[in-house]
Amino acid sequence: MSQGAHRLRLLARHERGATLVEFAIVAPVLGFMLLAAFDVAHTLYVRAALQGVVQKAARDLTLESGLVTATQDLLDEKVRKQVKALANNGTVTISRQWYRRYEHAAASQFEPWTDTNSNGTCDGPQGGTPGEPYEDTNGNNRWDATGGNLSQGGAKDAVLYTATVSYPRFFPVYNVIGGSNTTKVTASTILRNQPYGDQGVATVRNCP
Repeated sequence: MSQGAHRLRLLARHERGATLVEFAIVAPVLGFMLLAAFDVAHTLYVRAALQGVVQKAARDLTLESGLVTATQDLLDEKVRKQVKALANNGTVTISRQWYRRYEHAAASQFEPWTDTNSNGTCDGPQGGTPGEPYEDTNGNNRWDATGGNLSQGGAKDAVLYTATVSYPRFFPVYNVIGGSNTTKVTASTILRNQPYGDQGVATVRNCP
């Protein structure tokens, strides 16, 4: 047997360094998985903390003093400062939409109507039949599916308060797989304005 062949046989049986090679293969994958887990955990933490901030702010807004615009602005700014403590380089967006009842707020249905033909649209008169009836919640003489309720509303109205924060990921692991480097977290809650007994009655009209 030649000396070269003998060395090849020894090399084939040699196990030194095998562990190091295996670790070099596994370590990047393990590191990536750990960073991804940290990123998910941080996102869940921000979402839970944001939900608590939103619920506290919404409770304050639904007090009778919360119907004042200046009070709303102060509370919104307080929410932004608390969110910045979680993600100081984040962008915070706050919105509020009012509905007459909880069930309408949960369904995002601003002016409910009787959808007789189940087509999802408030239809006008057809063949001598009057238009489908709807509640003219904002009194503008037309049916609004949404969009006409972007405010705190009035007494006894149910308010959907929503805060959204977008911020760069703390662990940019998604760059490796071509994902977004930005995280967006949203929290919302529905509460009713005080005083509870002063809500006006919406006019029932027919779709034109």
